[in-house]
Amino acid sequence: MKQEFQDLILQVCGASSLRVGSKIQTLWSGYGEIVRLHLEGCDRPSVVVKHVKFPEEAEHPGGWNTDRSHSRKVRSYQVETHWYQNYSTNQRCRIPACLAACSYGDEMLIVLEDLDVASYDQRRTSVKDREIKACLSWLARFHALFLGVAPEGLWPVGTYWHLETRPDELEAMEDAELKAAASDIDRILNECRFKTIVHGDAKLANFCFSQSGQDVAAVDFQYVGGGCGIKDVVYFLGSCMEEKECEKRVPALLDYYFTELKLSVKKDMDSDALEKEWREMFAFAWTDFHRFLLGWMPGHWKINRYSKQLTKEVLHKLKQ
Repeated sequence: MKQEFQDLILQVCGASSLRVGSKIQTLWSGYGEIVRLHLEGCDRPSVVVKHVKFPEEAEHPGGWNTDRSHSRKVRSYQVETHWYQNYSTNQRCRIPACLAACSYGDEMLIVLEDLDVASYDQRRTSVKDREIKACLSWLARFHALFLGVAPEGLWPVGTYWHLETRPDELEAMEDAELKAAASDIDRILNECRFKTIVHGDAKLANFCFSQSGQDVAAVDFQYVGGGCGIKDVVYFLGSCMEEKECEKRVPALLDYYFTELKLSVKKDMDSDALEKEWREMFAFAWTDFHRFLLGWMPGHWKINRYSKQLTKEVLHKLKQ
C-alpha cells in the first residue's frame, strides 16, 4: 500500500502505527482488494480498507472483459465513494462509517469502520427465518428512509443488472420473447410513482450479522441508486433461497417486508398505495433480473422453475 495511503489512514484515525492484517476479499475481476488494518495508539483497534486498483488486464469469471464493463466498474467505485461521503443512514439500517476516501491516479481508497469491532462480526452462507427477516427489516427501513430522495451523484437507476448498462448481455440472450420485452419491463419499473434509493446489490454476502442474527449491517454500495425498492427484495430473496423455498416462503416474507416498510415510512405517506404498487412490481423486478442472468450466465443456478414461471406471467400481462 502506498505511503500516501498509509499516512492518510494514520492521520484520520489518530493512530501512531498500522499493520496490514488479513485480506477479506479480492474485488470483482481483480480490481483490488478489501483488507483489515490493525492500528496502534488510537481508540480504533482496526479499520477496513477497500483499495481499488484498476488493472491493465481485467479477469472476468464470465469472460465479459469489455471497455463498457471497465467503465461501469470505474463508475461504480466513484458512486460508492460519493455515497459514503454524502449520504448517511441511522442505527435502524446500519452501514459502516466512512472515515476517509480519496484517489491517486488509477487507485482509489475507502477507509471504513470495522463492523466486526461493532459486533457485526458474523457472515452467513445459509440463513434461517430470523436472519432473512433481519435483512428484510434492514431493506424496509432503508427504503423508507430514502423514499422520494433523488439519487444525486449515484446511479440514476440503481442495481448492477439495470438494462441500460447491460446491452452486451441483452444481445447475448437466446430467449427472443423476453429479449423483445426487456425494454417494456425496464420502462414499467422505471415509471413507478414511488421511488427510493436501492442498495443495488443486496445479496446475502453483503450483510454482516450480530452474534444472535437479529441485527444486521450492510456493505458494498457500488450500485446504489434510484428505483423501486422491491428490486432489492427480489434480489435478496433469490440470493438465499432455492426454487422450492421461494415457492413456499416468498408470500409470507413479502408480507413481513411490507409490514416493516409501513411501520417505517413517514406518517403522511400513502402506505397502502405504496404497497400496492411495489407488490405489482414484484414479478416485473424478478423477471428483470432473470433477463440479465439469461444473457450473462445462462447456466446459473438462479435460472430455475420459479423464475421462469414469474417471467411467463409477466410476458402474458404485457400481451394483454
